[in-house]
Amino acid sequence: MTNENKLREKICTIGASLYQRGLTFGASGNISVRLDDGWLMTPTGSTMGSLDPAKLSRLDNKGNLLSGDKPTKEAFLHRVMYEHRNKARAVVHLHSSYAAAVSCLECNDCMNVIPPLTAYYVMRVGRLPLVPYYPPGDVDLAKAVGELAGNHHAVLLANHGPVVSGTSLEEALYATEELEETAKLYLLLNQHKTRPLTVDQVDELNQRFGNK
Repeated sequence: MTNENKLREKICTIGASLYQRGLTFGASGNISVRLDDGWLMTPTGSTMGSLDPAKLSRLDNKGNLLSGDKPTKEAFLHRVMYEHRNKARAVVHLHSSYAAAVSCLECNDCMNVIPPLTAYYVMRVGRLPLVPYYPPGDVDLAKAVGELAGNHHAVLLANHGPVVSGTSLEEALYATEELEETAKLYLLLNQHKTRPLTVDQVDELNQRFGNK
C-alpha cells in the first residue's frame, strides 16, 4: 500500500472515530493532509461517519481537483493554515459542541480565549485566539485566519468552531481533542473561581516541550 493510500485510510478511520464519539455530526467538519505535491481533503457534503478513501478530494499544489469528489467548501481554511505554517502536515476543522459553545461567548481576552487550565492544554494547544465572525465561505475569513496562523497552530472561529493544524494527522487530532475537552472544563467551571496555571508555569512548559 502506498503512503498516500495509507493516509486515505487513516483520514477515514479518524473521521469515523470523531463521528462515533459525537465530535462531529451530519455533514459538518473536515480533515486534510498535506502531500509532497498537494493535499487530500474530505469532500463537501460528506459525513465523517462513512468516508470512502477512494472519494477523498485529491488536490494539486495550486488547489486544483485532480481526482475524487469536490473538496470541502472550507478548503480555504486548510490552505491558509498550510500557507502560514510550513511544518503543518494536517488540519482538522470541527463544529464540536463545547468548542463551538465557547466560540459564542463574550471573551475577556480574544487572543487567549480559554485560560491555561491544564498542562496538556498548554502543551497541545497553547494560546487560542478567537477569529472574528464571518459567514462561511467569506474570503475575509481566510484573511483573518491567515493573520493569526503564523503564531498559532490552533484558532477558534467565532460562532463556528476550531481549526487546528499539526505536524502529523495524529498531532492535529490530539490537539483538537484536547481543545474540546478543555472547552468542556472551561464551561463546567464557568460559574466557579478557577486557578489556571501561572505565567511562569506556562513559560516552563513552553521551554520544556516547545511550541507546535
